[in-house]
Order: sequence, then C-alpha cells, then structure tokens
Amino acid sequence: MRQRPSLTPIIGSLPTTVPFVGPEAQERERGRPFRARIGANESSFGPSPRVIARMESVARDQWMYCDPDNYELKVAAAAHHGVAVENVVVGEGIDGLLGLVARMYVAPGDAVVTSLGAYPTFNFHIAGVGGRLVTVPYANDKEDLDGLLAKIVSEKAPLVYLSNPDNPMGSWWEAPDVVRFIEALPETTMLVLDEAYGELGPASALPAIDVARPNVIRMRTFSKAYGLAGIRCGYAVAEAEVIRDFEKIRNHYGVSRMAQIAGLEALADQEYLRSVVARVAAGRERISAIARQNDLNPLPSATNFVTIDCGRDGAFALKVMQNLLSRDVFIRKPMAPRLDRCIRVSVGLDHELDIFAEELPGALAAARGN
Repeated sequence: MRQRPSLTPIIGSLPTTVPFVGPEAQERERGRPFRARIGANESSFGPSPRVIARMESVARDQWMYCDPDNYELKVAAAAHHGVAVENVVVGEGIDGLLGLVARMYVAPGDAVVTSLGAYPTFNFHIAGVGGRLVTVPYANDKEDLDGLLAKIVSEKAPLVYLSNPDNPMGSWWEAPDVVRFIEALPETTMLVLDEAYGELGPASALPAIDVARPNVIRMRTFSKAYGLAGIRCGYAVAEAEVIRDFEKIRNHYGVSRMAQIAGLEALADQEYLRSVVARVAAGRERISAIARQNDLNPLPSATNFVTIDCGRDGAFALKVMQNLLSRDVFIRKPMAPRLDRCIRVSVGLDHELDIFAEELPGALAAARGN
C-alpha cells in the first residue's frame, strides 16, 4: 500500500463537510432544476443596469490580471463610508475575509465566541485553524448580546462574531445596543461585525463607523442588496493597523478584475440600490402575507429573507422544507435548537413567490400527514 503525504494535525482531524449544500448540487442529485430559487438570500433582481453595461464593456479586458491593490474599489468604498483608503481591505466576499480573520486572531485551542445557529461559514473557518467554538443560544430569536459578552469574558476569547442584521433569523439590534456591546468588549477581543444585510435593514441598526477603535472589523458585501453574489466581492472597514495586518496574508490576486469593476459601479449607482431595497421590502411583506394565509408566523425581518415560524418542532419544519424542495421550491431553514422550528424564504421575483404561495399549502399538508 502506498504511503500518503501527511496532513497537518488540524486538517487531518476535520470531517469532510461544507457549510452549505448549494442548490446546484441539489439539482444534480434531483435530476431537475428548481422552479423557484428562494433559499440562498441572493438578489433575484440582479445588479444595476449600469453595472451590467460596464461589465459587458470590459469583457474583452479580462485577459489582464486584476489590480492586486484593489485600489479604485478601495477608494470608492472609503469615500462611501467617509473613511480613509487605509481603513479598507477588499476580499473574496465576506466569506474570504472571515477566513483571513480566523488566521489573524485565532491560535489552535483558542476560544471563539459566536451564536448557536449563526452563520456556519464563520464556524468552518474557525475549525480550519484549530479554534474552539463557544456558542451562545439565541434569546427571543435575536443574538444574545449579554450572553455573548459573558462568554467572551469567561473564556478570554480573542474573537467574537456578531451579524447585524442577523442570518438566519432576520432580526436586528438597534445601533445604541451594538455600541454598548462594543464598549463593553475587552480591548483584547476582536469583534467581527458582519453587516452583509446592512443596506437592507433600518439605518438605525448601523452604528457610526469608528476607525479609531482597534478591536472592531465591519464587513460589507456586494452579494446581497447589490445583486452580485456570483462575483465574490466584499470589503472590511477597520483601524488602519488592522487593515495592514490583512495585507500580510490576503490573496492579492483573489478579487478578479471583473469583480473590482462591478463593485465600483455598484457603489456608484445608489439610486438603483434604493429601488432594490424598496422591492425587497415589498417582497418581505408578500412572503409574510403568504405565511399568515397558511396560519404560520412570519418573524420581523431587516434582511432580504423572511424566517417563518412553523408553529411546531424542528422535525416538522424540516418536513415542510423537504416537501417544498420536492415541489421544486428551493428554501432553507435554521438547524440549531430553538431556531429549527422555522423555515427561511428569500425574497424572489414575483413568479417565484407565486410558486411558493401555490406550493406551501400542499407542503404543509404533507408535513402534517394529511
């Protein structure tokens, strides 16, 4: 038997898992496409026409490498947030930036605090560097700020993750609550404040950006409201020395030329962004109405999805999801205890929500055994 090169102890100890099974993998397994793709929190409305036109015009230029400094996009993001270019780093979406944060702040065995059921890709990266996840259950379907703080202190955690607005519940904290959380953090604990849905929630949920504070990293993406999930581009805003630390390890050619151009044009078209935000709000109302028509409870949402309480336990909600999948409606659901009674439905195009409205009653009946 041939010998094999050895993995590092950390990687060798990990199971073969992925944070999400994509709809494409599910379609391959099913042997047919979904009719409604309303499970991945993408923007079915797509990017701005201005973005599309610009991408089309530069298609022939993609033989060139990207600018490894991401300079023009950094300048635009800095101007958008009223900070210096030295306070911005660009990466392959928030997912890519989270991987860098894990490498920057977590040594093998370190405790890392997050909410039980929060964004699983963060957990995936922490496992990859040998961190030890310490989770805090949600309280009233919101991330428990006091519970997170208590664990940070008791575990002497170097890193904590908080999303606001939140995935998978769609809930949010107002800015003063987030500021109080930040001010209560130990100076030695870095906060990753994931604001992937920041453009879609109330402005009152977003604290003013303070780049003088060295233990907060604010993260934004072009995947949600800007409708560019497929290009993998996002950025972080932080104190200048923190950004310089990102520069030590980031993949300098990781963000393609096309992604940089698309992000630049997306930031420039704020009028289109406002139109998408309005359409998302209308879509949330439609999903909520469909839920109520079926005697389900939609939770308040500040994102581009609605989390729906199915009124029973996790096993029942799983059956609802599986029955919708069998009816060619792609949705997802939280899996953590307390949250798993819910399904999660992304805002889609009108015809996709029509399909959801048509298929939900049958999925519920099948889940109930009727």
